[in-house]
Amino acid sequence: MASTQELSNFLAQVERRAFKQTVYAVRDEHVAMDIVQDAMLKLAEKYVSRPVEEYPMLFQRILQNTMKDYWRRQKIRTAWTTLLSSFGISQDEEEHDPLETMPSQNSQDNPEGLYEQQETIAIIEAEIKNLPTRQREAFIMRYWEEMDVAETAAAMGCSEGSVKTHCSRAVHALAAALEKYGFGKEMLEKIGDGR
Repeated sequence: MASTQELSNFLAQVERRAFKQTVYAVRDEHVAMDIVQDAMLKLAEKYVSRPVEEYPMLFQRILQNTMKDYWRRQKIRTAWTTLLSSFGISQDEEEHDPLETMPSQNSQDNPEGLYEQQETIAIIEAEIKNLPTRQREAFIMRYWEEMDVAETAAAMGCSEGSVKTHCSRAVHALAAALEKYGFGKEMLEKIGDGR
């Protein structure tokens, strides 16, 4: 059983990455924060008696399910919005990219290098946003969250083979997209080391 401090430490450790992952999925900064907070509360309320080692997989599963709940609610709201818009009622929604406002954590002191790295990361993040949902989820969990195939499969609710397929397709799609910007394998490895 995890102590309150261990739970608190775990949540502090995963909050930023979970937020970024959720922003990719829902594309709304405020909604993403709500989803992450809901997932954290569910973990704290229902699984505090579990060992700390189980938290990463449990949290990812809760986060994925909370996002799915959000999409279900959005589907219903969209149906009503479409219905209301046919009656001439409109909703003004300002569209923006929350990733542009997120601070980047870089350790480089060189301003030119820092700028180049931020531009590169922005390009990569934009290409990740263009991936199909399941590929994006698998890619983020495997390569950013550093979860293994079994953990990713459990969090996504699919087979390990599906995770491998999603990851492979995501990597190939990203590589093809990034080649348009002149990125080679060596350049991407250099960027990955600085991140």
